[in-house]
Amino acid sequence: MSAAASTAAPGRTGPRRFAGSRAFRRRRAMVGLLLVSPALAFVGVFFLAPFVLMIWMSLHKWPLLGHTSWAGLSNYAAMGNDPMFWRSLAFTVEYTLIITPILIVVGFGLAWLIRERRRGVGFFRTVYFMPYVIGFAAASYLWVWFLNPGVGLFDKTLQALGLTSSPVQWFSSRTLALFAVVLMIVWKVVGFTMLLFMSGLQGIPDDVQEAAQTDGAGRWATLWRVTLPLLRRTIALTVILAIVGSMLAFDQFYIMTNGGPNNQTVTIVYWIYDSSFVNFQLGYGAAMSVVLTVILVLITSVQLYLLRDQT
Repeated sequence: MSAAASTAAPGRTGPRRFAGSRAFRRRRAMVGLLLVSPALAFVGVFFLAPFVLMIWMSLHKWPLLGHTSWAGLSNYAAMGNDPMFWRSLAFTVEYTLIITPILIVVGFGLAWLIRERRRGVGFFRTVYFMPYVIGFAAASYLWVWFLNPGVGLFDKTLQALGLTSSPVQWFSSRTLALFAVVLMIVWKVVGFTMLLFMSGLQGIPDDVQEAAQTDGAGRWATLWRVTLPLLRRTIALTVILAIVGSMLAFDQFYIMTNGGPNNQTVTIVYWIYDSSFVNFQLGYGAAMSVVLTVILVLITSVQLYLLRDQT
């Protein structure tokens, strides 16, 4: 009897242990759900709900004042016949293709120059990063003053160096206006890209680079064959942030160029703003916002997919 009881005991305790572990996992899952519920609520209230409302608005004729009416897909169809939509989208893509590689190259170059801990390096890191903490609106107004014809810092410097004898009208042509905005964005944002690359460089073990140099690889060979491949994720993150930020550009063009000359520097977000709050076509503006969101999601998804294939 005692032997039978002793052999039966493990059979009875097994299910209890399994049930206990299952209950423990259930409680742990509930605790995890409670911990992430504030973040889920934040995303739901400030992202999902506005996005659903934006889609709903895009299907209506939605004036700023007055009654709304069902429009179906007419707002989306109107984009095909809106030359300003295509012009602003093309200009935004052009601006993105210009500014993204500049931010990547300059940001990595600065990070490479100040990657080592030497005397005075901390000062330059602070100086390079400081413009990033300035808001886009404040930075744009500051550069409007810098580029003021005749009295701005840039004109005074060019005249003092004898490079020009008359004030430069920086916003009189599309090329000069785009150049001025790109210059301001590089000054303001490159410190952030530098910081991202610095964190990536610090994550590379010194043993890897020392082993490459021991095998006879020079500094440039080590950079191209060792450092840059190990920075693949950092580069991908920087490219995604640069593209998304450039596609959503608004403040700098609204303040510095006001879309001019002749609406040649109007970005897609600028046109969404004009359509919604100047022309009072909130439904059409919402439709363009939905299209822009889809474009950004597709671009980001493709980049993440390519990054996954490389890792």
